[in-house]
Amino acid sequence: LRGTSVCGLARAHREDIDTAWQALREAETPRIHLFLATSPIHLKYKLKKTQQQVLEEAVAAVELARTHVDDVEFSAEDGARTEPEFLEKISKAVVAAGARTVNIPDTVGYSTPKEYGALIGRIVTALGDCAVVSVHCHDDLGLAVANSLAAIEAGARQIECTINGIGERAGNCSLEEIVMILKTRADSYPYHTGIH
Repeated sequence: LRGTSVCGLARAHREDIDTAWQALREAETPRIHLFLATSPIHLKYKLKKTQQQVLEEAVAAVELARTHVDDVEFSAEDGARTEPEFLEKISKAVVAAGARTVNIPDTVGYSTPKEYGALIGRIVTALGDCAVVSVHCHDDLGLAVANSLAAIEAGARQIECTINGIGERAGNCSLEEIVMILKTRADSYPYHTGIH
C-alpha cells in the first residue's frame, strides 16, 4: 500500500512488537500501535501489577517499538475508567519515550459524552502539541459515535472506527456515521477527514 500508513497492533510485549515489525517491514509508512491496560480493575484483576510497573512497561515498549519505526501509537486500554491523574502521567511518559499518538479507549463502552469529552480535553491540554490524541470507542451503551464526537470537540484528532460499527461485543464507532455527520453537519463540526 502506498500513500497511507499501515499499522500493526501489538501488546506491550517484546514478542508482539517484534512480530508486528516483521509484518510491517515492507510498508512505506509503518506504524506500531501498542496497548497496555491502565484502569484500576484491569491492574488488579487482569495484570496484577502496580501503576508504576505498568508505566515502566509502557515506556519500555514504546522505546523498543521506536527502534523499528518512527511512528508509534500507545493505547491506555480501559483509559476511560483510568484515574485521570495516572492517565495524564502515563500519556506524558509514553510521549517522552517517543510515541506520536496517544489513544484513550473507552474499552468497555462505559463512558458518556460529557465525561469522555472532559477526560479527552484534559489529556489534550496535558500533551499540547507534543502528540495527537486519539480515541477508540465501543458501543456497549450505544454511545460510540456520540463519545467520538465529544472527543473531537475536546481536541482529539484521530478516531478509530470500523465499517458498519462492526467490532467486539456491541461494536465500535461507525466509520460511515462519523464521516457523514462531519460532512452533513459541518456547521456544528467544522473538521476535515480527508475521506473521499
